[in-house]
Amino acid sequence: MTTHLMATSTAALGKLATLTAIASALLSVPAWAQHYSVTPTQKQTASEVAQKGVPLKELAANAPERYTIKSGDTLWAISRLYLKSPWRWPELWGMNLDDIKNPHRIYPGQVLVLERKDGMASLKLEGTAETAEPPTVRVSPRTRYALLGDSSLPTLRSHLIEPFLAEPVVVNDAGLKSAPRIVSAVESRVLITRGDRAYARGPEGAPLLDDQGKDQLFRIFRDAEALKDPDTGEILGYEAHYVGKAVLVRSEGTTASEGRDTSRGNEFVPATIDIVSAKEEIRVGDRLLPEPARQIQTYTPRAPEGKVDGRIVSVYGNAVINAGQNQVVAINRGTEDGMEPGVVLAILKDGARKEDRTEASPTAIKLPDERNGLLMVFRTFERVSYALILEITDGVRTGDRLVNPR
Repeated sequence: MTTHLMATSTAALGKLATLTAIASALLSVPAWAQHYSVTPTQKQTASEVAQKGVPLKELAANAPERYTIKSGDTLWAISRLYLKSPWRWPELWGMNLDDIKNPHRIYPGQVLVLERKDGMASLKLEGTAETAEPPTVRVSPRTRYALLGDSSLPTLRSHLIEPFLAEPVVVNDAGLKSAPRIVSAVESRVLITRGDRAYARGPEGAPLLDDQGKDQLFRIFRDAEALKDPDTGEILGYEAHYVGKAVLVRSEGTTASEGRDTSRGNEFVPATIDIVSAKEEIRVGDRLLPEPARQIQTYTPRAPEGKVDGRIVSVYGNAVINAGQNQVVAINRGTEDGMEPGVVLAILKDGARKEDRTEASPTAIKLPDERNGLLMVFRTFERVSYALILEITDGVRTGDRLVNPR
């Protein structure tokens, strides 16, 4: 949305700068985080709920009668206030569909009012739709136009996911082996870190060349680890271990022998790279993959459209098998299984195996699997996806089952 700012003098500009700083602080949700898609299924769900409301039994136990939306709130957090299952945020939209035409356009300062009637619940916005937009700020007399950050609420805080978008890469068995590799560091160093220079070579027939007219960035990976399906033992792909980033400084090539010793013939000259960031120490033999263009990804938590029965394959970045809230796990379902960013799955804890000793002859029994929390898929590959654990009641383990949240 556009805010009209009028300024004339140095003093007015100072006021303008102050107002802009205050607005930026209050409306701190980044503009790129607001453009979410709404699926036809979510629209249909919202429309159905809007006609009749939500059963009182679906409300959270301590759902507030009134709630003032604050900067920093998310649709996920607000839905947790009102509904037992926060992934069902389309129902939250449906509860106030008459007031909010777009579920992603609710703003700090708006007040939600809970109404209960005939065993059903609905939400209404206090006041009119005109209060939904940030007000116009005027500093007279000359008009200047500036675009302030959109203050509408994101569905989920993307900063929990962003650190992992550049890291996990799933490749096939030969994918990493055929990538360019670091062949040496300066002064025969064993370990390389940020600020160091190193040398690299591309695979045969594909040398590293500085010929694109712009900086070429590479991510550095090591040791592709097999991701095995907990049910079948089948290898679903290989997870490359992210260690840092580098920029290409000079192309690789060859040089002719000089002086009297011509027995060497032409010699290979590796490409020169500079390490621009390091998550851990980098080594000779580590592989380089081109830095992909940054993708602006948004996440709208939703239930899967079809039935899902999957497993957690591994906990990312940990040698242990347990994961906690806000950690990332790999699961054994990918794009070929219909996985998409935003899909929410329920985590089931494996029921314990015991003996029934209530009779003379003990019997082996397995207790039922119990729901342990929720996770949301945020990055997909063909047969593997990465997901963020949204909430849990107990530790999540490799092998835990994943099913539809209903």
